[in-house]
Amino acid sequence: EVQLVESGGGLVQPGGSLRLSCAVSGFTFSNYAMSWVRQAPGKGLEWVSPINGNGGRTRYADSVKGRFTISRDNAKDTLYLQMNSLKPDDTAAYYCVRGWYEYEWDYWGQGTQVTVSS
Repeated sequence: EVQLVESGGGLVQPGGSLRLSCAVSGFTFSNYAMSWVRQAPGKGLEWVSPINGNGGRTRYADSVKGRFTISRDNAKDTLYLQMNSLKPDDTAAYYCVRGWYEYEWDYWGQGTQVTVSS
């Protein structure tokens, strides 16, 4: 059974940092690209960042470029998102998703809430 379990969300002040983790099981993690996707209240899905299977290729949404860093530890079957210089606009539910492009997204985690507020 494929499982993706996010953790690390919470309440943080503007300018603060958080690191999200996504522990996966049920498939060969290193064979798959992974993505972080977020959904702010009342808004649609936003593709935040993908990473390929060996971690050598990444992309970032313009809204997070220079502030967020995606990474993975294939030995630990874990995906990460380091989020720095957080802004209120980063408030959203963050999802770990298997796949790079939207048409590849086939498994999702349950999501972890990030709230940026003073």
